Amino acid sequence: MRAIDLHTHSTCSDGTYSVKELIDYAHEKNLAAIALTDHDTVKGLDEALDYGRKNYDDMEVIPGIEFSTVNEGKDVHIVGLYIDHHNKEFIDSLTDFVDSRTVRNKKMCEKLTNEAGIPISYEELSEFAKGAVVTRAHFARLIMDKGFAKSKEEVFDRFIGDHCKYYVPREKISPEQAIECILKVGGVPILAHPVLYHMSDEKLEKLVVRLKNAGLKGIEAIYSTYTAGEERQIKELAAKYDLLVSGGSDFHGANKKKIDLGVGFGKLFVPEELLGPIKAACTNEQG
Repeated sequence: MRAIDLHTHSTCSDGTYSVKELIDYAHEKNLAAIALTDHDTVKGLDEALDYGRKNYDDMEVIPGIEFSTVNEGKDVHIVGLYIDHHNKEFIDSLTDFVDSRTVRNKKMCEKLTNEAGIPISYEELSEFAKGAVVTRAHFARLIMDKGFAKSKEEVFDRFIGDHCKYYVPREKISPEQAIECILKVGGVPILAHPVLYHMSDEKLEKLVVRLKNAGLKGIEAIYSTYTAGEERQIKELAAKYDLLVSGGSDFHGANKKKIDLGVGFGKLFVPEELLGPIKAACTNEQG
């Protein structure tokens, strides 16, 4: 059985592989399917689908997205698979998501400049991102380039992690809104990497119940950083609430150097048999 990877990023958000490089690499890794799930953008999907269709008839390219939402002041991510990314209402909603990210990023630039003594303007940050959706990974690389930190981990620990004083959470975009947005275009909403939110078991279960009631269809139970116990826990949660099991590496190229496509830290395996139920849950013509 071949592997699939349902959580990846390109240079259209905060990955370092171009769309074509990512698709080529997925085929080199013998993946049966790859989903491009860039943060809050569908910019690379047409290129990915067209390139994959023309060059690799033995590998499926899935149109996806990863919405960065806020739950109780903290980031919670919702992946959408098999989305109809040409839907006008969807594109309009996406613009609102991006606008909220822009507001957040401008506020963080101000705080870093005025309070941390790290001079960063939003214009400089946007130019540094080279047209991609600006994420905290871009902040980290720019701060490192300016000599204020030696690693991305240090930047997040000292300056822009969820609990840092210079971090500004995004406002008014909830996981429920992302789920609704994905469902409206026939896609399959998946709760991404729930273990990374460091919630108590009770709190995570309450979130899953809440999002299930809002239309959540699946949960990322196989992920690069999970221990065997964590994977088992999330699979049990999926079974308890009749959610589809999804999984992926969260590949970012050089921005997450130790995480490789399809295999994560080396032991990740997302079996292609998971794809059928996910595909069956989507309701748009592409799926």
